[in-house]
Formats: sequence, C-alpha cells, structure tokens
Amino acid sequence: MSQNALYQSPPPPFGHQMRKFFAFDPDYVNINHGSYGSVPIAVEEASKQYYALVEGNPDLFHRFTAIDLVRDARERMAKFIGVADKDELVFVPNASHGLNNVLRSFIWEEGDIICSFNTTYDSISRTAQYIADLPPNPIHSPFTITFPTTHAEIIEAWRAYLCSLNETRAQASQKLGRRPKIVAIIDSIASKPGVLLPWKEMVKVCKEEDVWGVIDAAHSIGQEQDLNLAEIDPDFWVTNCHKWLFAKRACGLFNQHILRAPFPTSYAYISPNDRKGPNFVEQFEWNGTIDFVPYVSASCALDFREWLGGEKVINEYCHRIAIEGGKRLAQILETEVLDQDQDFQFTLNMVNVAVPFPPTISSEFKIEMAFRKKLLIQRKVFPAFLYHSGKVEDFEYLGKAMLEACKEILEEFGDGSEEGAPITNQMKKLEIVNDGSD
Repeated sequence: MSQNALYQSPPPPFGHQMRKFFAFDPDYVNINHGSYGSVPIAVEEASKQYYALVEGNPDLFHRFTAIDLVRDARERMAKFIGVADKDELVFVPNASHGLNNVLRSFIWEEGDIICSFNTTYDSISRTAQYIADLPPNPIHSPFTITFPTTHAEIIEAWRAYLCSLNETRAQASQKLGRRPKIVAIIDSIASKPGVLLPWKEMVKVCKEEDVWGVIDAAHSIGQEQDLNLAEIDPDFWVTNCHKWLFAKRACGLFNQHILRAPFPTSYAYISPNDRKGPNFVEQFEWNGTIDFVPYVSASCALDFREWLGGEKVINEYCHRIAIEGGKRLAQILETEVLDQDQDFQFTLNMVNVAVPFPPTISSEFKIEMAFRKKLLIQRKVFPAFLYHSGKVEDFEYLGKAMLEACKEILEEFGDGSEEGAPITNQMKKLEIVNDGSD
C-alpha cells in the first residue's frame, strides 16, 4: 500500500495489530523502545524517495536539496516543540552529540562547577568528569536522587543544593576576583531509572540561582505532550527523535541560546569578532558528510503519528500500558514497581520494576551481560537493567522469561552470599527500564 493510500485509510487499533506497521522479527517481543527506537514501515517507505535523490545526484542533493529539506523539517519540528525562534533549533545526530557540543563549548576556568546527577546517562556524566579532569580542572559535583521520593522533594533538595553551590561560588569569587560559572546537566526523563523528573521547575530554580541549565531531553519528544520551550526557556535542550517519535536513526534536535561553534567545527564558522549576525544554523548545516535523510524523516514520523491520532491519543495509550504492564510484571516477579505514587508522577511511557535477586548478588557487568544474552538472544525479549540503591500479554511473557533467566543466573553465578547461605526472598534493586542508549 502506498503512503498516500495508507493515510487515507483509518488507523488500526493499538496493541498487537500495530505490529504489522513495523518491521519487527515475528519472534521478537518488543518491550524496549527507549534505546534505539523503531522505525514504522511507512516512515521507512517515505524515506526511500529521499535516498533516491541522494544516489541519483549526490552533488545536487548534498549541495542544495538536503539543505532545503532539512530546513523545512526543522521548521516543522520547531512548531511541534514550541520553539520561539526556529533558527535556534538544529538537527544533531543524537542527544550525546548535542550535549557534548554544549559542554565542550564552554570556556572552563578555575573554580567553575559542572553538575551532573546520579541518574545522568553514563556517557554524559563521564563527559562531565572528563572536563573536570582537564586543566583548569573545574569541579564536578554530582547531585543525588534516591528513590522512592516525590517531585516536590526533588525540587526542594535541588534548590538547597544550588544554594550550597552558590556559597562555594561566593567563596571562590573572593579568592579569584571573578565569579565562576555553574553549569547543571538536568534530565527531563532519566533513562536509568526511566522516570520523569520535574525539570521545568528545576530550570526555574537554575534561573533564580544564576546557573546554566543544560537539559538532556533524550526521551522527551514523543513522550512529553505540549512541549513549549519558548515558555520553559531552558538555556540548552537536546532530544532524540529516533527513540519515541519514530524517526530514522540517528536523529536529534538541539535548541540553544548561545553557542560558539559546533563539533566538528563547520566551514561556516566565523570568529565572533567578524560576525555581522547569527550564523548558528549555517554552522550545523554542514559538519561533514553524513546521512541527512534521518533528519528529514522526523517530518515523516509526524505524518505517521498524526495518522495514528496524534500525541494525546498515542501517549495516553502508552502511559496506560506502562502502568498496567508494570503492575502485572511486578505481580509475576513478586516484586514492586518503583513509582508507588497514586498519580504516577514519575511515569510516562517507561516503567521500572524490581528484579527478584537477593541483595547480596554482585553488580558486575558480566551478570548484566549474561542477563542480556539469556533474554535477548535465547528468549527474544529485552528490558534494560540498572542497579539502584535505595499490551499486558507482552509483559507476562517478559515476566516469565525473566524468572527463568533469574534462576539460571543464580545457578551460574551464585547469590553472592557466604558459601552455603540460603537464597532469601529479598531483592537487589535491579530495576527494569527502557534503556537510554543513543
């Protein structure tokens, strides 16, 4: 069926009938949409016309056609997320790429502070540490969230934390004779655990405390409804369109207010001393040869989502399935979901459920890798995992597969207790999430 004919027909009901609109292996049970996303067949088909243009005349496409197509897609995405100025929004390969553009663009000085969270995506927290390891060695200061908690408690702790950082900054100011900067990396939706954080309120606190707010919104677009970045006004905001929005990989968006130069540096870079106006967009239009079709596919993804019924319909369904599926999975595993609040303030379309391991079991990567193999390769289903201190039939299949895998893991690796000690019914806080990989 052609794309036009498809969109003139009524959409299917959500659930297993939607599988035929994706290219999943018939034996694979797709639980984890947060790592790499899944491209609908309609989006893939719509993208083929652009690949034909690429190969039909590579010079024409890369020198002219791609620029126009990407600009049109960027304008549509700007309206979708409520950006005040479309020329402060550009495409990037993924959120990690965009965040590195931000963090490596700051001119770091002695006494500066870079703040990450214990929930920050690993590569980004390591980027912060890498920056702190280089002269002039700004301070890397992690902020810790321990679950269970509430949004109100996080906001209160965040305010107190930034106040303490400002006290440190004030002391440094007297010594250095200048005021150091504080840069905070904030998840909108963390990936491990997969929870919605009160990032909009945290941005307000950053502004009150004169702190740069860098929002890692890798999971936001396609999950968070009614985004209005013009109103929220973060300093930097980066998301992935290939996770929840159904764009092709790799496709991200980067919204900002100030940036010196992209990475890699573009041919369009102009020294600030020589600039006669902004050239932010031009610098991101060509940073080297890449596949530009995924950027264009973001617009194709919006077409598909509109055909399905739009953001409200899609996300209400996904949220309900996450809640119901999480409860059913916890029931099968005889454990608990992480978000115990009645209004599920931490849960959008990702759910976190504890795994029935004893608390003594090792958190070594080899055990996680064994879990991956037992589920993904042997049983063709995969949830992401993390160690944290402190439709529903698919969830039932996952639960049974996990129980079998847990038993095999304990038989192979032991429970980590002293030899001969019985395995208890207590559980290690190994949470199941939709992974946040780029």
